[in-house]
Amino acid sequence: MHVYIAAYLALISVIAIVLTVYDKRAALKGRWRVKESTLIIISILGGAVAMLATMRLARHKTKHAKFMVGIPVIVILQAAAIGALLWRKYF
Repeated sequence: MHVYIAAYLALISVIAIVLTVYDKRAALKGRWRVKESTLIIISILGGAVAMLATMRLARHKTKHAKFMVGIPVIVILQAAAIGALLWRKYF
């Protein structure tokens, strides 16, 4: 089961990175952009850490509070949920 979870998180993280980099390049070239809601959904589905790191490295959407506050909040909520599940399982 842990292998499947790790594989899922790896896949969703790669998708988050690809979408973020694509959106940055599209913004620079005036092309079709990724919807902000799509980026948020990918974050909620498990790609928040990868997306936040990529946004910081690429300096993309760093002036948007929705992303610079919202994505870290998603990370904190996901970490709390994992912590609660682990606490419940082992204690």
